[in-house]
Amino acid sequence: MQNIQRSKLFWASCFALLVTSLSFGIRAGILNQLGVEFQLSASELSTITATAFWGFPLAIVVGGFVVDAIGMKRLLVAAFVFHLAGILLTIFAQGYWTLFLSTLFIGIANGTVEAACNPLVATLYPENKTTRLNYFHLWFPGGIVIGTLLVFLFTNLGLSWQIQVAVMLLPTLVYGFLFSKLDFPVTERVASGYSTADMYKAVLSPLFIFMFICMFGTAITELFTGQWIDVLLRNVTDNALLILTLTTGVMVIGRGLAKPVVHKLSPAGVLCISAVLAALGIYLLSTLTGNSIFLAAIVFGLGVTYFWPTMIGFVAENIPKSGALGLNLMGGAGMFAVSIYTVFMGSFYDRIVTERLPAGADLNQYVSAAPGTEMATALNSAKNLAGPEVLQATLVIPIFLAIAFAGLFFYMRSRRNKNVQDSRYAAA
Repeated sequence: MQNIQRSKLFWASCFALLVTSLSFGIRAGILNQLGVEFQLSASELSTITATAFWGFPLAIVVGGFVVDAIGMKRLLVAAFVFHLAGILLTIFAQGYWTLFLSTLFIGIANGTVEAACNPLVATLYPENKTTRLNYFHLWFPGGIVIGTLLVFLFTNLGLSWQIQVAVMLLPTLVYGFLFSKLDFPVTERVASGYSTADMYKAVLSPLFIFMFICMFGTAITELFTGQWIDVLLRNVTDNALLILTLTTGVMVIGRGLAKPVVHKLSPAGVLCISAVLAALGIYLLSTLTGNSIFLAAIVFGLGVTYFWPTMIGFVAENIPKSGALGLNLMGGAGMFAVSIYTVFMGSFYDRIVTERLPAGADLNQYVSAAPGTEMATALNSAKNLAGPEVLQATLVIPIFLAIAFAGLFFYMRSRRNKNVQDSRYAAA
């Protein structure tokens, strides 16, 4: 990699991920504004939100299959075009379908960024994959912090949601310019000489399939809860959006300290402890009220801090023959699971709200009721109960993950001990 400027490539990748995360943070912050302006129900909002999660796995899986052939640079040019189109279409949205299409474009762009940048970071830093992937993915919660704070500030200043979305144009143009000027390496799998047959065999191995299934749960725990926190807890606390900001702020600090944590506990140990903390955090978010809910946000943030990058880093380190396809299948699995779960839980949320309204109530009439009216007050009371119930239903997922990752920890330790013994026998 003599002509490869890995530091510049890494920072350009961080800018690309910043746009991805800004789209999550800003959309989470303006979700209620979109619902009011376009008179959208929670089911419609959840479908729009889920569209980003549909585009993401589509792009990341397709990218995983073609990245070795066409190169990472071409994928990132495509990501730039989709980001630009999606942002502009959101700014000029006229209703449900334009929001649906713009969110789909942004989802495709986000998936394409991960399809190229995850294998790029693993290729640039083969000696330190999990730590570097944590540093790279630091920019995901980092962008959410920036996005939610901007929404909070701009909303208090009376600026429109269109201006808030337009903020994403600047880092989009920056990463598009940087990547257009830099040379890229080939992917690590190609450089290592692993064949396509080796790659497909690796992604069908029991360990990969186990991690693939667990990725469903880690992604739902982190991304569904984060994306919907403002909707679920808006009627429980006046600072619902700041809970997301605090949670992601914890994640930024945690990922910045990934090196000693991963080294001390091992990736499997990190995942097990993360699942326990995530379960405790969701439980506290669904039961606490007042200022104590911020403690719950910190615990939840600690729980989900290392999920995504450590899952990908674990596969990169322990199943290297899976290559870019393995990394991208993991990301695609996570986002696909979130998309399905978001739609399902959006309908579940609407059903809970409807059940707590007067018998025979039309939810759409209550959604469009003027603030301060009897119908609006009844709707707020129903939402006050529905949000925590959705969180409690989600709690079973990190509990399952804690058990699964405990098993993974002991399996990896026994495998490592066996490898040490085999090495000693071979040396003797």
